[in-house]
Amino acid sequence: MNTLAENGEAFFFILDYPLKTAILLPTAECQAHGILYDIQGETNSTEPGVTIDIRLKKKPIPFAEYLKSFLQIQTEIQKGNSYLTNLTCSTPIEANASLSEIFSVSSAPYKLLFRNQFLVFSPECFVKISQGKISTFPMKGTIDASVERAEELLMQNEKETAEHATIVDLLRNDLSRVATNVRVEKYRYLERINTSGKSLLQMSSVISGDLPPSHRHKLGDLILELLPAGSICGAPKQSTLNIISQAENHERGFYTGVFGIFNGASLNSGVMIRFIENQAGKLVYKSGGGITAKSNPLEEYQELIDKIYVPVN
Repeated sequence: MNTLAENGEAFFFILDYPLKTAILLPTAECQAHGILYDIQGETNSTEPGVTIDIRLKKKPIPFAEYLKSFLQIQTEIQKGNSYLTNLTCSTPIEANASLSEIFSVSSAPYKLLFRNQFLVFSPECFVKISQGKISTFPMKGTIDASVERAEELLMQNEKETAEHATIVDLLRNDLSRVATNVRVEKYRYLERINTSGKSLLQMSSVISGDLPPSHRHKLGDLILELLPAGSICGAPKQSTLNIISQAENHERGFYTGVFGIFNGASLNSGVMIRFIENQAGKLVYKSGGGITAKSNPLEEYQELIDKIYVPVN
């Protein structure tokens, strides 16, 4: 990444959550390797769009199983080892369409189809780098948009507000490792996400910083310094990563890793959430949410299920 960026050569990259697997290709070669992407309109997909009413049949893990992991995290929070921990699970699903068809019909800022192995339609940016500026857009806080006074309830929710503030503080700290003049440019605004089942409201913020003129010579080092993405682990980062490894009952793999493109001048990347994986012909949907001291286990369990969706226009 350092060498290609320094030479102004375009490339595509994927880094998994445990940082055990990295894929780096010239963007022109992605399609030949079975990789389709659409990153905020910058795409290598030439397939015509399809019209399918996507339906997912969810088979969530039993609440008792989720509760066991939830209580394990709460114990660590009470000990002061974490303020916010992102707990994720794998949910078996059945779909009435193939991964390539879902890729075609889904609508999201960051879409990726990887060799019929997994599909991403993520609403969340990891980082953007352009003209010496690095920006990130944390998303924490979700509510069903059909709920009466949904916007007001989400913005006034004490737990969601604390969770969002924690992740904004964490990502400010992360950006400060590679940038100067780090600032929150916009704090706690709502975005609507339309899905095949319902509409959701998501709380977001904008954080930016200034990079040194020589940043392209070390672009790969810069990205690695920021991983794993703070929004999908928690705070403090290192101790929370240890808690996640003990509490979760599945392997994240590529889920909650990052992918992106460098076009020769700027970089745009997304966090691999909203994730369907093909496991030996059976589909699983990986999803999760942030746990704090104020979390209600039933509400967190429902959020985990609500995040199992395909976003559509």
